[in-house]
Amino acid sequence: MKTKRHPHILQRQHTALLIIDVQEKINAVMLDREFLLKNLVKLIRGCRVLGVPIFLTEQYPKGLGPTEPAILEALGEGAPIQKMSFSCCGASELTSAIKAKRIKQVMATGIEAHVCVQQTVLDLLSQGYQVHVLRDAVSSRKTTDSETALARMQNAGAVVSTTEAALFELLERAGSPQFKEISKLVK
Repeated sequence: MKTKRHPHILQRQHTALLIIDVQEKINAVMLDREFLLKNLVKLIRGCRVLGVPIFLTEQYPKGLGPTEPAILEALGEGAPIQKMSFSCCGASELTSAIKAKRIKQVMATGIEAHVCVQQTVLDLLSQGYQVHVLRDAVSSRKTTDSETALARMQNAGAVVSTTEAALFELLERAGSPQFKEISKLVK
């Protein structure tokens, strides 16, 4: 018999990863940009192992350039959803795709924490999604902006977590081939 789990634990069948606007020109000025990229690649690979849908956005790519090559390489396929609104919820292509997959929980990642990530998280919360902001997979140019955004999102109802915690929640148990692959990713 399966035990009842806390409603804030990610469930693979209802979760999606959202990578917001990690583009070359703007990522170049982010705090800990290499750490951010490392965690995003880890998340992408883990979600691919676990069959979790991944959505990727680009904010005004004509001005901010393309998505970081490491992210595109890890994804392997799929084109970014381009947008002009700061909130990803302003991109009907994205919101329709999330609804079509019957997603209930969204792992929000990307840049900048206090602009596009925060506005997206607040909009997703207002639409009834449970949002998990992975603090080691979001960034801003300034620490104050990032810390304030994380606190604001959490106060609004988002769950603040980390890359490794999210992957193990999605995995749920040890002893499978997927467990071995995820364990290698987080080392």
